[in-house]
Amino acid sequence: MSDQGSRTNGAGPDSVRVNDCAFRIATVNGTGSASANGMLMQAIFRMGVPVSGKNVFPSNIQGLPTWYEIRVNGEGHCARTPRFDLAVAMNPQTYRKDVDSVVDGGWILYDSTWPLADELHRDGIHFLGVPLAQMCTEHFEGSRTRILMKNICYVGALGALLDLDMEVVKEMLEEKFSAKKHLQDANDLAIRLGYDYAKEHFDCPLPIRIRAMKENDNKIIIDGNTAAALGCVYAGATVAAWYPITPSTSLMDAFARFAKRFRTDEEGKGRYIFLQAEDELSAAGITIGAAWAGARAFTSTSGAGISLMNEFLGLAYYAEIPAVFFDVQRVGPSTGMPTRTQQGDILSNVYASHGDTTHIALFPSDPRECFEMARDAFDVAERFQTPVFVVSDLDIGMNDWVVDRFEWDDAYRPDRGKVLGAKDLEEMEAFYRYLDTDGDHIPYRTLPGVHPKGAYFTRGSGHDKYGRYTEDDEPFREVVSRLRDKVLSAGDAVPQPILETVEGAELGIVTLGGCDGGCREAIARLAKAGIKADYMRVRAFPFPESVEAFLRSHEHNYVVEQNRDGQLRRLLLLETEIERERLRSVPVWGGIPLSADDVIEGIQAAQQRAEQGTGVHPKIEGAPA
Repeated sequence: MSDQGSRTNGAGPDSVRVNDCAFRIATVNGTGSASANGMLMQAIFRMGVPVSGKNVFPSNIQGLPTWYEIRVNGEGHCARTPRFDLAVAMNPQTYRKDVDSVVDGGWILYDSTWPLADELHRDGIHFLGVPLAQMCTEHFEGSRTRILMKNICYVGALGALLDLDMEVVKEMLEEKFSAKKHLQDANDLAIRLGYDYAKEHFDCPLPIRIRAMKENDNKIIIDGNTAAALGCVYAGATVAAWYPITPSTSLMDAFARFAKRFRTDEEGKGRYIFLQAEDELSAAGITIGAAWAGARAFTSTSGAGISLMNEFLGLAYYAEIPAVFFDVQRVGPSTGMPTRTQQGDILSNVYASHGDTTHIALFPSDPRECFEMARDAFDVAERFQTPVFVVSDLDIGMNDWVVDRFEWDDAYRPDRGKVLGAKDLEEMEAFYRYLDTDGDHIPYRTLPGVHPKGAYFTRGSGHDKYGRYTEDDEPFREVVSRLRDKVLSAGDAVPQPILETVEGAELGIVTLGGCDGGCREAIARLAKAGIKADYMRVRAFPFPESVEAFLRSHEHNYVVEQNRDGQLRRLLLLETEIERERLRSVPVWGGIPLSADDVIEGIQAAQQRAEQGTGVHPKIEGAPA
């Protein structure tokens, strides 16, 4: 064990790793660490190095532990890793947990203003003490300023330890505080205090180092909620109704900012409606009402809100009203853990509401797909005249991701579907709202006030294909059967699955959404162990034929998802003819973003369950970390 002032880092030059490390920063919620942590990730990004950040934070306003995890990987793997080379321990409440989180040979950076308790020391790791509080007390005035500057100090120390390009950090401070010179000077001083102390007292840099790579000109850092909001603007959405709920609130906040900028005319009048409803039921009702009137309307919520919206969702399905619902999933059931991630709403989205209802659902895997699928959702909703869900999660929605720049095509025009105008109606003998005249299961619709012939009674009660009230079984079944066929016919119109196959694959790995990064990294590690795996990421429901074809081509498919009950596996069994024996469940549901370790260990466990304890495939057992 080494400590402050020893100038020993515990590793020789042979063990130097460049652009391959992970570190976590442990702080207290409400102390302003988010800006410092974002600065670190942004600096690494600007050096052209693949990086990802995960914020593990509590659901209270202030005072509980929070962690920010940064992974640097030159090969581009972005999934969370449970192994950390370095921890910045800023919260005494979590010192033991932080020390335990570091791998053998790793480092703990802590505030040595106060001595570290003997019981916290651990053989095999190296303690780097920096008197952060003492330095800030000596150089800054005011308790709040000193707390904030402590965070900036550890950024400077990490800059020296990890060999960050400090010119990049300087440029970022100039950009952020150019209009507030006193803040720029304070942040610059804090950076230098941490940097100079680390340089003077430790061998810098550590054997884990970050070096500039190719430019990230075609990349951006963005979270999924902001990306989805921008996609709504791109799609032409003008009505947003919502009720605040973690983790979807930031989606609406972002839309409000974008709409104010892009939906305000030259006279300063907003050409959009942004409503905070009294509850989720009202938000759903406003969304559906605005969509019925012809607006592109949406709401965002999480699983608890979807539960409350069920009755209105059934109305929109049966009355054939297009609307978009964003579900940024969190851990349930009940209130659950509001600031932890999960994929527990898959079935509740697809089968939302009572009776025979089936909905279209899109499953983005990162912020870029949140942007693209927001646009797609409005087009699909209007084309098929039905609610469409965009099913994200907290990890995608609230964490920062590095993704390719979005493609904005000025030639894009919304697909409004089968909407009759005044001229069409004038030439018609009669209009029947729920009559399938083209044989594609999709009737024509009209918008209010366009033409007297286009008037109709919107029915959420029993009706026949002419829109007339009925309680007779045959006309009722005719309409409801058409609704099923209409939704299922969307399989070729929704985003298609990502299919990647290799010759001689021994198994298939199936997943959806934010599990993509962890599954891809696991597949790469399995390949190094000599195990070949095909890959399918489902991107939407209903499933196209290619989904069942992939499943049928493998004796065993491992379905990786972040929920307890294997909801994707259940949906595949319900909506395809695939045999149960071909699908093995790999559930990961603790609320923390998926890692490649979770995938490999989950496959091992699934094999053991299937083989009733007869052993694990030796190659998988030896898969490299």
